Amino acid sequence: MSHVANDRRERAFALLAQLDPQAPAKVAANLDELSADFAELVLGFAFADVVSRPGIDLRTREMLTVAALMAMGNAPEQLEFHIRAALNIGVSREEIIEILLQIAVYAGIPACMNGISAARKAFVSHAERQPGHPAPDSQP
Repeated sequence: MSHVANDRRERAFALLAQLDPQAPAKVAANLDELSADFAELVLGFAFADVVSRPGIDLRTREMLTVAALMAMGNAPEQLEFHIRAALNIGVSREEIIEILLQIAVYAGIPACMNGISAARKAFVSHAERQPGHPAPDSQP
């Protein structure tokens, strides 16, 4: 791997760590098992090239990502991860619920229902990772 590719990979993982400190190791192991190119090309593009741009702050980008993944309706693991990531960087549970309601209007009830399932899981998982905080009711 070239120095430029390695730098791009490291920048992608650094941003990913802001979203979830445990994610880089898990994602690297998963992607590198198949090919080291995936982390540099896929994550490098997503996180080092696009998400890190200065035009929109990371918190807003995560809310947009959550809305897009909810509307798509076909990426439940990524949706759950990004809901947790949004919570990790300061998006509130109430804001996630508002995104769900917005998705019901513009992407439909099935997309909203899928989002609710992912949100429940993400809320519980996020709460379990918070030291000293009991898990909240997982009903959005």
